[in-house]
Amino acid sequence: MFKYFSGMLGLDVGIDLGSSNVVVYVKDKGIVLSEPSAIAMKKLPRGEGFEIIAVGESAKAMSGKVPNGIEAIWPLEGGVIANFDMTQELIRYCLKRVTPNNSFMVQPRVVISIPAEVTEVERKAVIDAALGAGASEAYIAEEPISAALGVGLPIDKPNGCMIIDIGGGTSEVSVISLGGVVVTSSVRNAGKAMDNAIINMVRQRYALLIGESTAEEVKNTIGSALPMEEELEMSVKGRDLSVGLPKSDNVSSVEVREALEPILTEIEDMVKVALEKMPPELAKDVVDRGIVLTGGVALMHGLDERLSRAINTPVIVAEEPLYSVALGVGKILDNLGSMKKRLMSVERGTR
Repeated sequence: MFKYFSGMLGLDVGIDLGSSNVVVYVKDKGIVLSEPSAIAMKKLPRGEGFEIIAVGESAKAMSGKVPNGIEAIWPLEGGVIANFDMTQELIRYCLKRVTPNNSFMVQPRVVISIPAEVTEVERKAVIDAALGAGASEAYIAEEPISAALGVGLPIDKPNGCMIIDIGGGTSEVSVISLGGVVVTSSVRNAGKAMDNAIINMVRQRYALLIGESTAEEVKNTIGSALPMEEELEMSVKGRDLSVGLPKSDNVSSVEVREALEPILTEIEDMVKVALEKMPPELAKDVVDRGIVLTGGVALMHGLDERLSRAINTPVIVAEEPLYSVALGVGKILDNLGSMKKRLMSVERGTR
């Protein structure tokens, strides 16, 4: 009886489960949810569990502002689960938001995109979290494949396609041909590491302590990978470490770029490693077609030009870099029947 209702009211949901943001795609509807991957929770006394206070945008707004007893956390780090219970709650929140009338009879099939270079244990943790959150079936899709589909690359043809995905927790570059990942390289340094680098720079130069949200705003507003024609400044407010009082200072785009330099260099090196591993025939295709840059950090000023100079190959920013992976997962959902075997070869769970 339960199987009957689940089938009748079935729902196919795709989730781009990122360290900074979670984006949800529903088959035949498109992207329906995009929120920070944050959760505010309160631990109950005597080890009785926890209470969820807020999820998503409202939880992010609480970061650094919560009273004692409440934590605002990011349950994913480096593209993988750092806190299983909170990740499960995050997925449950997403499924609840997209389920019609929160019907208990609907147990959706879920496809979740995660980085290619993760362990089998990390893959299984994502499957278990999805099933525990209420999915009837859970599948894993490799993030490079999802991103390539999302930007419209012809991944099933015998031609090399190269994509660089720089998100919140992971920077990943992959070469794809005939529907599979031929070469991949990744570093767990990306948007959040950049935020931390800005926090450390401001602390050291100005004895000023700022939070992650402020650092992210600085990165998005005046962050750059190359010198600008006109360098920018931004007023930054925080706590003076010398006297403990509120204080503001002006931070320049030059200072921010210097803080980000080690991370940007590491990303360049990651791309070069992938190019060195690439078969020569695929390298020819990549040079002819160019490399697609996607992920939230792809929007940083001058990043595409810097990478293009470093590897002597055209680099093109995707049209919707924030949503490339989610749009690709949506294409997988549209063809889930024919793509199940490909997904099952990675990991599959059914309850």
